[in-house]
Amino acid sequence: MTETVGFIGLGVMGQPMALNLARAGTPLVVWNRTREKCDALAAAGAQVAASPDEVFRRADVVILMMIDEASTDLVLGRSVAHFRTNVAGHVIVNMGTLPADYSSALAAEIRTAGGRYVEAPVSGSRAPAEAGQLVAMLAGAPEDVARVEPLLAPMCRQTVACGAVPQALQMKLAVNLFLITMVTGLAEAFHFAEGHGLDLDRFVEVLDAGPMASAVSRMKLAKLRAGDYGVQASIPDVFKNARLVAEAARAAEIASPVLDICHSLFGETLAAGHDGLDMAAVVKAIQARTAAQRAATAPAQRAGVRP
Repeated sequence: MTETVGFIGLGVMGQPMALNLARAGTPLVVWNRTREKCDALAAAGAQVAASPDEVFRRADVVILMMIDEASTDLVLGRSVAHFRTNVAGHVIVNMGTLPADYSSALAAEIRTAGGRYVEAPVSGSRAPAEAGQLVAMLAGAPEDVARVEPLLAPMCRQTVACGAVPQALQMKLAVNLFLITMVTGLAEAFHFAEGHGLDLDRFVEVLDAGPMASAVSRMKLAKLRAGDYGVQASIPDVFKNARLVAEAARAAEIASPVLDICHSLFGETLAAGHDGLDMAAVVKAIQARTAAQRAATAPAQRAGVRP
């Protein structure tokens, strides 16, 4: 019989990922801070735990899909005595995107407490998560990676072994750098075309048919054209990821000029109150810069006009 798997964190990505596990027949026990997020899992056959500690009591492999370090520490009980009880004899699988140095320290602490640790961040947004088409990057001891890999099959179309911790998270940051800069560039290109009064349907047609097209570009371009910013990858999450990439670049003394501009733009999008929108809404920060630029030049232009 397949071993029981725990899953903690049923957010934008975590809920469809866990649903794919449940629908594939994986014995699953789940927990989420917002209880309503568990309802769909219960309907799919998963057991709902009353607390994170209960998940650890009932499952030897526990997947974490948490938003940040603080929430990860909280569900592990890292600052209290029962951390050792939670992780000893368990394989902890971190599928969230967290700082690489944090992950390294956590891995060492889990090993000291008698547990095992695997990094397994994923490439893909909500739509690939719903379709079970994510790509997972794995890092950890080879025997632990081998144990975890088949459990991820209902969620991922491919897994890639990246070596020792924290190389999976470093790989994820490199992938995210490309994603963030690509989508920001696409949004700027859309804004440029719109600003020149081009036929936007033809603009979409050209890009979708051309050599630069991808599943991501088609999805985000459709959002930009429709003005539909329903969340696949949220502005706050992408801003956080841009920050993680920027910090990792600084720590390694690596230049990241394009990413730095994108980081600023996502920060501006977030500050403007667009936190509930998809990352394609970064176009709003670009539009705001255009408006500010035009407002700044208008007085000078008026001053230069002679009757």
